[in-house]
Amino acid sequence: MGFGSYDESEQGDQNVDFDEEDGVETSEAKHEGEIDFEIGASNDELLDKLKDIKEE
Repeated sequence: MGFGSYDESEQGDQNVDFDEEDGVETSEAKHEGEIDFEIGASNDELLDKLKDIKEE
C-alpha cells in the first residue's frame, strides 16, 4: 500500500515571514523574586490522600 508520491521540489526553501508585532513578548512576564510555599502535610499524609483518591 502506497502513501502517494513524494515530490522533493515541493519541500524546497519555505521562507516564512513573521512580523515581530504578531509574536509574544517574553520580557513582559519576567519574574524577579522568590516563591515560597508550605504544603502543610507530610509526604506520608499526601501519599495516603492520593491512595484514597485512587480508591474512589
